[in-house]
Amino acid sequence: MSSWQVSRRGILKASAATAAGTLLGMPALVRADVKEVVIGGPAGATKYFTADVFPIIEKQLGIKILYEGTNSLTNLQKMTADQAAPKMSVVIMDDPVMLVAAKNGLISPITAAGSPNLGKLAAANVHQDGMWANYQMPWAGIAYYSKDAKAPTNWADLWDPASAGKVIIPSLHNTEGVWALIAAARLATGKPYKEAQYEIDAGFKKLAALKPSLLNVYTDAPQAINLLEQGEAAMIGGQFSAYTLIRKAAGSPVDLAIPADGGFAMPSGITKVKNGPAGDVADAIVNAFLGPEVQGVLAAKAFVTPTNPDTPRPAGYPDASQLFAPDWAFVAKERAGWVDRWNQLG
Repeated sequence: MSSWQVSRRGILKASAATAAGTLLGMPALVRADVKEVVIGGPAGATKYFTADVFPIIEKQLGIKILYEGTNSLTNLQKMTADQAAPKMSVVIMDDPVMLVAAKNGLISPITAAGSPNLGKLAAANVHQDGMWANYQMPWAGIAYYSKDAKAPTNWADLWDPASAGKVIIPSLHNTEGVWALIAAARLATGKPYKEAQYEIDAGFKKLAALKPSLLNVYTDAPQAINLLEQGEAAMIGGQFSAYTLIRKAAGSPVDLAIPADGGFAMPSGITKVKNGPAGDVADAIVNAFLGPEVQGVLAAKAFVTPTNPDTPRPAGYPDASQLFAPDWAFVAKERAGWVDRWNQLG
């Protein structure tokens, strides 16, 4: 078990070291007339995107970014509804939702010609021949109330009777809700995550034993974190670094533990909306997110691991290769049924 001790000063120093490479390799813009570009992405990123990331890109490209901050499924619905005349040009979504967007023909591939930083990423961070790419890697573990409390050491701690009424887990409507289900399957079967992720019946049986003693099952992450900060909750089972450690850095009595039986990786994807109005400007925006300057800022502000190897990985951040990333194609295929099944649990 590790509780990541992160130094913001150290991160910012590392980020500053990349400033000399400010968006190097930015492709020439053919659509210089584009002034406003709509980007869809997670609501939880709104604050640091608008304050710290978008100003870099806006200054470089001479544009104004309009941000549609919501959850991935909502942006997927918007893209589907607007398919004939898209409003968004760039979209940021979790990988399992990107799979659906690609299948439904809602996104178009990124290329190294349009976004040169794509060529610097590891193959594992480029999907379906460039249909989308990962620009950051939040990690997930158990968030906990850290004032006069010990860090959880194992996913089984969520089922500890001493914690009854003090545990929160994410809904399966939320991508991070998958972590509790997979952890439950591993605990029930004793199999490693790579095998246990497919033992969904066992996972649901284990979760059924937990549900009656939960404080809450959330769809709104900020609300859940508020309960944790106030000490009303002791743990949130399946929570992101990008949510928890931002609050910790602001002085809240919360922290994130990576249990001894493993943590999870949650790659975040970015790509272009098919037939989006911004044209080549969308390529340039994607390129910026895949570059070291923006990724350095994100590492400092959002507590995520960079994917561009030219961006220093801050001290104390986990090696993403040591975290488990599930079979997202399987998750995307089965998730709607899991949500229905969860809702039927007593």
